[in-house]
Amino acid sequence: MKKAFMSLKFHNGIEDKNKIDALTNALSKAGIQNVVMARDVEKYGEAILPEGSKLMIDYAFPAMKQCDMLIVEFSEKGVGLGIGAGYAYAIGLPIYVIAKTGSDISLTISNLAKEVVFYDNYEDITKKFLEIG
Repeated sequence: MKKAFMSLKFHNGIEDKNKIDALTNALSKAGIQNVVMARDVEKYGEAILPEGSKLMIDYAFPAMKQCDMLIVEFSEKGVGLGIGAGYAYAIGLPIYVIAKTGSDISLTISNLAKEVVFYDNYEDITKKFLEIG
């Protein structure tokens, strides 16, 4: 099974948790296990991180190094998404951008991506990543 670091704009709510669960399920059906900071480190806002720790530097970047790819859910833009994509690109990690059909994908992020995948439902993601292999 391949391993992906997945980043997305997170707002600390049940809607976001449901979205992460649905994306995780869709990728799992395509043979991809994911790592998500909001779920795995921040515990959906419940975790207390050690004082002085920095989420991206201390957790996200080391986790990316253990993955086969970066998947950026870019239906909603965020500075952290760009920073993570830039880091992944710098270390040679393939970047796949996924976004709801009709989302505005910046030229910067699309230039970093190996592929931009638009989806209408989560099954579209499964199908596309089965093709990507």
